[in-house]
Amino acid sequence: MSASLSRPRVGVWLIGARGSVATTVVTGCAAVAAGLHPPTGMVTETPAFTGSGLPALSDLVFGGHDTLDCPLPKRAETLTAGGVLPPGVVTAVTAELAAADREIRPGGPTPGDTRSQAELITAFAADIRDFIHRHQLERAVVVNVASTEPASHGPDAPLPASTLYALAALRAGCPYVNFTPSEGMHHPVAAAEAERSGLPHAGRDGKTGQTLLRAVLGPMFAQRALSVRAWSGTNLLGGGDGAALADPAAAAAKNAGKERVLADTLGTVPEGEVHIDDVPALGDWKTAWDHIAFDGFLGTRMILQTIWQGCDSALAAPLVLDLARLTARAHETGLSGPLGALGFYFKDPVGEGPSGLSEQYEELVRFGRSLGRSEGEGLGGGQGDGEGRGEGKGEGVGRDAGSVSGPEGTGEAR
Repeated sequence: MSASLSRPRVGVWLIGARGSVATTVVTGCAAVAAGLHPPTGMVTETPAFTGSGLPALSDLVFGGHDTLDCPLPKRAETLTAGGVLPPGVVTAVTAELAAADREIRPGGPTPGDTRSQAELITAFAADIRDFIHRHQLERAVVVNVASTEPASHGPDAPLPASTLYALAALRAGCPYVNFTPSEGMHHPVAAAEAERSGLPHAGRDGKTGQTLLRAVLGPMFAQRALSVRAWSGTNLLGGGDGAALADPAAAAAKNAGKERVLADTLGTVPEGEVHIDDVPALGDWKTAWDHIAFDGFLGTRMILQTIWQGCDSALAAPLVLDLARLTARAHETGLSGPLGALGFYFKDPVGEGPSGLSEQYEELVRFGRSLGRSEGEGLGGGQGDGEGRGEGKGEGVGRDAGSVSGPEGTGEAR
């Protein structure tokens, strides 16, 4: 993506770089930067963030890891055929897609991969550092948009791939965003490294559809003193997510965030479950249905039903661009640790912050203003709390996060 050499450029390193979300991110960024489409869905392009000092879309450079080998232009053509991307846009931004595709490196572990986990982390970190060096980037943000993985179990279980990538980001001196329900930085090994690194991080699990609506409706019931007896839901989806979430363990990881939103906004978890069904014919489109049973005055029983139909990739892509820009700016100003003020974007956010969407938005706007006030000053270390305060170290930028040690300190992650 072209940019003026007089402006510092920022890297966005995508884990799952050839997936639907990543392809839509790269295509959409190029299209909006070129003025071909408006920035619909991008909160950071609204007037509230005009003075936040965020990197321009035209100054973002994309790369990433993936285990797939389908080139981004071909993947974008498939998404166009499925109605995810508008006709003509892929042709207009083919050069940008090809440039990003050249920066995608093989991920892992793949079947038959004989490298140890420590070797994988080292290789992934080297890829990221090489990307930053060759493009003379001011900084880079690593964003996980890969398919959901099952949760790991037991202290001796191998580290999940998402955690290997998170550790590689830290070792390369990069902030990290987990847009998936996968463990990533939540794993105890990565959490300890993150604290030592002094780097900002955000996540987890992007709030794009059903849970976005729950974050609005939950506070409504609580504020109106209406008693929710049961809240059940069903998701029908296809594409890579549908196939990944057909695994019960992966679906359980996904549903944990949906339940957390209800617990946080209602003060309790009502009866009911969320079911996820893989319907390959739907492709990147999904339907989410909720059935809410609640009591009104004098115990009068009532029902609210909602239906959400949307395209996951188109819902997620503008949020990924928002998060990359906000996290890069937080890193630039010296913030460290979990960025709780970005909870607006997540089902299961890190750090402290409100649960209702309206309150989360207000905190996000305050955070954006604080980033603008720090222009030329630096906020120092510490967590992003919506006002730029914090007492963190902030000295980890660009440092090697050190070797990853297992329980016996052998230098190999477990």
